[in-house]
Amino acid sequence: MGGIFGVASKTSCTMDLFFGIDYHSHLGTRRGGMAVYGENGFQRAIHNIENTPFRTKFDHDLDELEGTLGIGCISDMDPQPLLIRSHLGTYALTTVGVIRNPEELIKEAYKNGHVHFMSMSGGKINDTELVASLIDQKDSLVDGLLYAQERIQGSMSMLLLTPEGIYASRDRYGRTPITIGQKDGAFCASFENFAYLNLGYHHYSELGPGEIDFITPEGVECLSAPRKEMKMCAFLWAYYGYPTASYEGISVEKMRYDCGKLLARRDKGVTADSVAGVPDSGIAHAVGYANESGIPFSRPFIKYTPTWPRSFMPSSQKQRNLIAKMKLIPVDVLIRDKKLLLIDDSIVRGTQLGETTEFLYESGAKEVHVRPACPPITFGCPYLNFSRSRSEYDLITRRVIRDREGENVSEETLATYTDPDSQNYKEMVEEIRKRLHFTTLRFHRLDDLVESIGIEPCKLCTYCWNGRG
Repeated sequence: MGGIFGVASKTSCTMDLFFGIDYHSHLGTRRGGMAVYGENGFQRAIHNIENTPFRTKFDHDLDELEGTLGIGCISDMDPQPLLIRSHLGTYALTTVGVIRNPEELIKEAYKNGHVHFMSMSGGKINDTELVASLIDQKDSLVDGLLYAQERIQGSMSMLLLTPEGIYASRDRYGRTPITIGQKDGAFCASFENFAYLNLGYHHYSELGPGEIDFITPEGVECLSAPRKEMKMCAFLWAYYGYPTASYEGISVEKMRYDCGKLLARRDKGVTADSVAGVPDSGIAHAVGYANESGIPFSRPFIKYTPTWPRSFMPSSQKQRNLIAKMKLIPVDVLIRDKKLLLIDDSIVRGTQLGETTEFLYESGAKEVHVRPACPPITFGCPYLNFSRSRSEYDLITRRVIRDREGENVSEETLATYTDPDSQNYKEMVEEIRKRLHFTTLRFHRLDDLVESIGIEPCKLCTYCWNGRG
């Protein structure tokens, strides 16, 4: 995933930019970057943040990164922001999203006269550089941003910094957010709308799908109106979004309470001593479930945040699984001889939740009933970079379906596995339960998930659950 933040100020933007980017640290773990424009022109810094927090890595750069205009990012993929010099002038560019047709776009760039790209390790081309090559094929930055949005398969939101101001371009279908904040003498653009609140900004506006705004210290000008069709990623509310965030006016924390509430309403006949959420994103879902069901909420394990703040930090899945275990410290009196109902945000590969369940059994739990706050994830996301998975068979649902149906499954058959009222769905869920050694397993229904968000279903992307983007 990743997060972006930008500031246009009449005075120094550096500290607002620094802390605004830092508030996006939950969205990525690989690299951080800042670029500013001031009296000395463009200045930029990029650091690896896999083992060190963003603030620690960039603290010593702040004196050099002095300016009134700036953009930056937390990136889970490529180094950025990039400084670009082209016939459109010099600018800095940062992006969040994924390009699914890079080879096609690279060939097109060569054909249209783009001379070369910098090759990263393994021969990959930086997605942000590829976006810049699309922008530079047009005669203006606005036309270039519009062209990039049309040509990219996937999703890409962007902040583009010039000496005059910042262009903010939300992806074509609004799968990821960009919001604008305002305070005296400054405006900011942010992926997460909570990131600017403690900096003194208040909410100004939210870009619509495909909208392009130009931001200066004096104001915000809409250069390209929002499109009508929107496909906001529903998984942002369920998992990736920070609890204090809201998208399209819908609070992440409130959505998770409602999600747990609806999950509890359908979950009849289960008995448990307490309801627990897998830290961090499962906790609010569990609170909602506990409040609705009347089963007490408890914290049978505590996340050790000082050294293990996130479980997906390393690139190695084996290392991530180890860290997921290392970060959870058991509370024996709340586990031993107890029947626990455990809520996680989702089941993807199943490895971590299976190991967490074994951890609870080893700590003395009598029963572990698992209630994911999402439906079964059946399709790999083609629109956002949510996972490092290289195959849909990394998903435990698809492995079970393959074992039942073989390699070549028709769309019609696959659809039955996403229908919670079908026999195939029920048998798939039971097989997952057996493989992961849960006492019982019941997934959230997609219609209840959509209801808990509370906006029109046609405005949400639910592809990872039902194959409909």
